[in-house]
Amino acid sequence: MTRWRELSYESDALRGNPLGDPHVRPVFVWVPEGDGPWPVVFVLQGFFGMGRAWFNVEPFQKSFPETVDELEPNAIVVLVDAFTAIGGSQFLDSPAIGDYHTYLCDELVPWIDARFPTTGVRAVTGKSSGGYGAMVTAMQRPDLFSAFGTHAGDALFDVSYRREFGPVACALRDRYDGSFPTFMEHFGAHEPALSSSSDHLLIATWAMAAAYSGGELPFDIETGEIVPEVWADWLAWDPVEMAKQDRFAAALRGMRGIWIDAGRSDEFLLDLGAIAFRRAVAAAGVADDAVHFELHDGGHFKTQWRYPLALAWLVERLGAG
Repeated sequence: MTRWRELSYESDALRGNPLGDPHVRPVFVWVPEGDGPWPVVFVLQGFFGMGRAWFNVEPFQKSFPETVDELEPNAIVVLVDAFTAIGGSQFLDSPAIGDYHTYLCDELVPWIDARFPTTGVRAVTGKSSGGYGAMVTAMQRPDLFSAFGTHAGDALFDVSYRREFGPVACALRDRYDGSFPTFMEHFGAHEPALSSSSDHLLIATWAMAAAYSGGELPFDIETGEIVPEVWADWLAWDPVEMAKQDRFAAALRGMRGIWIDAGRSDEFLLDLGAIAFRRAVAAAGVADDAVHFELHDGGHFKTQWRYPLALAWLVERLGAG
């Protein structure tokens, strides 16, 4: 029998956001049997992820909520919805998207603490954009989160993102008169969204620009050449670069546990990002016994089997010390 509860949160941080996305969001919470108190693990969705989609049924594969039911962790598990009209938020505060970092940290965290018996010890974890959100959220708010996990989280932007700018420029030139606004007018209007092979690349790049640089593109729309001052804004949000800064390095050293993994055949080269972030964590002075690092077989997709492994490890780390 499942112990998942579907709740709803009305967010002041998301009210009136620039994209007109809902400010009332579903929040799915799993609570152990007993009186508690318990630590809390917040789980962040990947790009295009929606809160209710966690419960979708796929052939020959258990959903993450089903694996949590089977695992029965000694922790509260919270599934966070941060879907937007452009696919996601990167869990940052952005003038072009909305204040999703504030929503998570300053609204959901105290709201969960007020509704459930918690220990005040928390982790945050996720895959892809959710893994990215876990990295940067924990580094920014070590007062709230003392452990985190990232499955193929966005990192090493100079390798994972930069290689896409040329193909984006070509796709815009060939189909949308070199204009992102024209692409957005067509996206989902004249043919099903994501039906074109270039749709995912274009919408993801547009969303990243909205998250990291307020909607400014870091490359020349005609040539794909880097615009240095805007690219610098993106790099400031690269977890690999963030870890080199004193305050973020100190946050990393204070973590009870850091889980990092990725598939060796990741289609977005986020296995290389995982390696680079692991090196940055070590350079920040984090002890080896506080880190789980692993490259596993497979690519970026169909890696749901990794999530309960990280969850169990993080819950164990939250109970230590």
